[in-house]
Amino acid sequence: MLTDIMYVTIYVTDQDRALEFYTEGLGLEKRIDFSGPDGRFLTVGVPDSPMQILLWSHAAAAGQPGDVGRHAAPGPLILESDDLRKDFEILRRRGVTFEEPEPVDYPFGVRIEAVDPDGNRVSLRQQRKP
Repeated sequence: MLTDIMYVTIYVTDQDRALEFYTEGLGLEKRIDFSGPDGRFLTVGVPDSPMQILLWSHAAAAGQPGDVGRHAAPGPLILESDDLRKDFEILRRRGVTFEEPEPVDYPFGVRIEAVDPDGNRVSLRQQRKP
């Protein structure tokens, strides 16, 4: 029986640049950094969360959503916040680029899309309190 999600893959063209964005920009922590026969296995994760994001070296645009430029679909990665407006200000000061000027309210909560150096959208969400 399947029990959990181990990794989610984000395709990047420069793993060091992506590592800087995801750790210094978004505040995630580096977990694994191993050079093997198939390439560098590099992961990051949200502190205190077991799930890891694999930053895998690949050609430009590989793995990006097919609807680049349209805002209807979420990015390949959705991160949750308990105070998205506060986190948005912190991330913006760190130089993170966003698709919208401010977080947007939706029936499910609050949302904004960050963009990594390779153009991958990272959805940031805060669930509405019941």
